[in-house]
Amino acid sequence: MSTSPAHRPRATMKHVAALAGVGVKTVSRVINDEPNVTEATAERVWNAVRELDYQLDLQAGSLRRADGRTRTLGLLVGSVDNPFAGAIHRAVEDIASARGVAVFASSMDDDAGRESEAVRAFLQRRVDGLILTTASDHPEYLPLLRERGLPVVYVDREPVEPEVDSVASDNRAGAAVATAHLLAHGHQRIALLTDRLDLITARERRQGYLDALAEAGVPVAEELIVTGLRDAEGAQAALARLLVSGSPPTAVFSAQNLITIGAVHALRAAGLSRSTALVGFDDVALADLMDPGVTVVAQDPQHMGTLAAERLFALLGDDDDAPTKTVVPVALIPRGSGEIAPQPTS
Repeated sequence: MSTSPAHRPRATMKHVAALAGVGVKTVSRVINDEPNVTEATAERVWNAVRELDYQLDLQAGSLRRADGRTRTLGLLVGSVDNPFAGAIHRAVEDIASARGVAVFASSMDDDAGRESEAVRAFLQRRVDGLILTTASDHPEYLPLLRERGLPVVYVDREPVEPEVDSVASDNRAGAAVATAHLLAHGHQRIALLTDRLDLITARERRQGYLDALAEAGVPVAEELIVTGLRDAEGAQAALARLLVSGSPPTAVFSAQNLITIGAVHALRAAGLSRSTALVGFDDVALADLMDPGVTVVAQDPQHMGTLAAERLFALLGDDDDAPTKTVVPVALIPRGSGEIAPQPTS
């Protein structure tokens, strides 16, 4: 009795090698796209792979199609713990799934080493394209991507390179709007709480803060600028120290959503939620339900993710236009915390 296809034993690399009339090492070289294999030999191996329905690894999509595509994308975000990254992830998946494409996602926690490892893992999976958030101005994997010719779109943060496709918020202008809003309500001692300055978003938001102060003719108080903050706990501790200093700020610009959460905790713990103004960059969950509501400069991560995915699919469709840098506007949402006036000095 012959074995039906439904009950056929799972094929191995040895079966592929036997059917193609080559050695196992040759099969491995073909599958891993290594050099020194003739086109005729490679064709025999891929024919055997398809005939035996050989599953390469986690992605059966690695089986060669006529166009060589695996119908997969790689997505790298800062951290899956951050709702901002989650919104980008969801938007990319929505666009990809509508086209029958799977998304492999990873987070790097803003660590350049993890970033490089994730990109190399995506390449090993033979994804068709990449959507990346970078933690480095000059990622070490850039020459490899150029060599592979793989379509790449950067979202939120891009490397310092002249020819890349990117989608990012208007960080500098948004930070200037936030700071100008506090200045317009009478504040001059405005604290800045921000991320590491090796991140382009942190640098741009710091510059926007400085732009607004310069425009208003307000001197920069360096003691009110705290950089290098990475989470809510660090931001809370940093602002707590400023609030008990000899000349505390009357207002705070928190330049990242997790930092804003830490700032809210610090103000509440000090009993200053209603007397020290606060504007955050990027919205936070339940910000409108807090008392007072948290004024923010809101980004649109879902739109950013959609634009990045659509651009990547355009590149995969052989769009040969010059790389585009898309800047997504931000919007000030007044809710109460940013509209608190400076309190009279006792």
